Amino acid sequence: MMLPADIPRSDAALLAECEVQTFRAGGPGGQHQNVTDSAVRLRHRPTGLTVTCRAQRSQYLNKMDALRRLRIKLRKLNAPPAPPRRATRPSRAAVERRLNAKKTRGAVKRLRRPPAGDE
Repeated sequence: MMLPADIPRSDAALLAECEVQTFRAGGPGGQHQNVTDSAVRLRHRPTGLTVTCRAQRSQYLNKMDALRRLRIKLRKLNAPPAPPRRATRPSRAAVERRLNAKKTRGAVKRLRRPPAGDE
């Protein structure tokens, strides 16, 4: 479990807390993607969170998108945990309705059977 992290307001301050790696994106996009290091990977040093973005042809746009994704992850990390779920039981009436429906259905199916050999 990671500790809550302070999220800087400015992109420059958040970027200063990160290790930035650039690499070739690969995939569809033609020759331009094959020769430019436009994909960006940000690793937030205080928390160890990693975000990768390779959607755009521009390294700057990928960096902005990665920062946006990192902010979302940090907000999730800082969010209070969801309360534990409590087990619930069906009411007695619901159980009786379900059993009655099964009994009725069985009776309908029995009526579909061919008559016994003694008739």
